[in-house]
Amino acid sequence: MDYALQPEDRTDGRRFEVGVFTQRLVALSGELGGHDADELVFVLTGAGSARIDGEERALRPGISLFVPAGSAWTATGDAQAISVLVHEPDPSDGPAVVDCDEVEKGTATAGREFVLGAPCASATQFIGLIPSGRAPDHFHYYDEVIYVLEGEGYLDISGEQAPIGPGTCIHLPKTLVHSLANTGDGVMRVLGVFRPAGSPAEAYYPDGTRAGV
Repeated sequence: MDYALQPEDRTDGRRFEVGVFTQRLVALSGELGGHDADELVFVLTGAGSARIDGEERALRPGISLFVPAGSAWTATGDAQAISVLVHEPDPSDGPAVVDCDEVEKGTATAGREFVLGAPCASATQFIGLIPSGRAPDHFHYYDEVIYVLEGEGYLDISGEQAPIGPGTCIHLPKTLVHSLANTGDGVMRVLGVFRPAGSPAEAYYPDGTRAGV
């Protein structure tokens, strides 16, 4: 399936390069940034510190960072992260750092919840919390890339299924009808970035009616 990459599909750190997004696995060490794109970063493993716009920031799993286009920054330590470059960015108010473990959960469709990452005008980063089961088929009016943090299941598009688990990367173009299913007993955790920015709870059924929360 063209919409799902398994961890072994790419070994150079780059995952999806799809129009507005470049999705990458990166080591947070040394000189970073300076892109002509906004960057949304989520720390997966390890620890360290980052210096962004003259301020020192702690790095550990669950930390979300927004670094505006053109901003150079540095990091030390052994932290590993998923980084999404958002091309053709909108104007921003500057960098932001959020500890996602301290953010209040929001509610989405089919009993799902979400936690918002660092604010960015160009795109929205969030952690999706998916209970056991399969959501109804639906679509969004935004383009999205996803990284599976925890849990097992499958991506279903038009009856074709692809297994997903930790490290799987997914690209969902806007208006693509799809469903993510969690086949485990616990909560599946996914990291999503979508553009244009908005609410992760906004979804539509195949007939175009808005999905209720």
